[in-house]
Amino acid sequence: MNPVPGPQDRRRQSGRATEIVARKAARFIAREAGSDSLITVIRAETRAHGEHVLIFVSVFPVEKARAALAYLERQRGAFSDYLKEHSHLRLPRVDFLLNNGEQSGGPGGN
Repeated sequence: MNPVPGPQDRRRQSGRATEIVARKAARFIAREAGSDSLITVIRAETRAHGEHVLIFVSVFPVEKARAALAYLERQRGAFSDYLKEHSHLRLPRVDFLLNNGEQSGGPGGN
C-alpha cells in the first residue's frame, strides 16, 4: 500500500518537474530562436505550488536582451504547446526573465 506523499515527496516532484520544464525550454529555444543572439536557460523556479514557473535566461550579446525577452514572451503559447506535446506535466504558467549576472534587473532586464 502506498502512503500519502508527504511535503518532502511533493517538493522532490516539484523540483523534478521544474528541471523538466527548464530542459524543455532550452530545447525549444535552441530549435526556435534565431541566430541574432545566444539565449541560454540558466535555471527555473516554481512558484504558487507549481502553477507558475519562472525560467531565467542569459542573452548574449547583452544589447539583444530586450528583443530576446520580447520574442520569448511572444512564443509563450508555442512553448506551452511544445510542453504539452513533449512532457506529461500539468502545464504551469511560464514566464521568462533575464539573468545576465550583474546585468539582471528583474522582469525585462536592462
